[in-house]
Amino acid sequence: MEDAELLRTAAARLEALAARTTVGEWRIGGLLATRPEVVAHRPAGGTEHVAEARAASAAWITALSPAVAGPLVGWLRAAAEGSPVEPAALELARVLLDRLR
Repeated sequence: MEDAELLRTAAARLEALAARTTVGEWRIGGLLATRPEVVAHRPAGGTEHVAEARAASAAWITALSPAVAGPLVGWLRAAAEGSPVEPAALELARVLLDRLR
């Protein structure tokens, strides 16, 4: 896949994910009785349910709410038009495409 196509594909997948995600301003609040099974796999081999690590993960999750998708999508698309393509944009696109299947 060409660099520009990789960036555009990552932007489209991120945009689609944001569109189907809960909208609004995300804030840290009370606990919920149900939660998805999201497990963090640590480099040293241990695991931890992200839901169980809310105190450590909540700020990250709220910071990267769907509100961030628009500017990221715009940056990826703008980077796709650059020559040469910005390495940081390519790295982000590859990580996103690896996770947004």
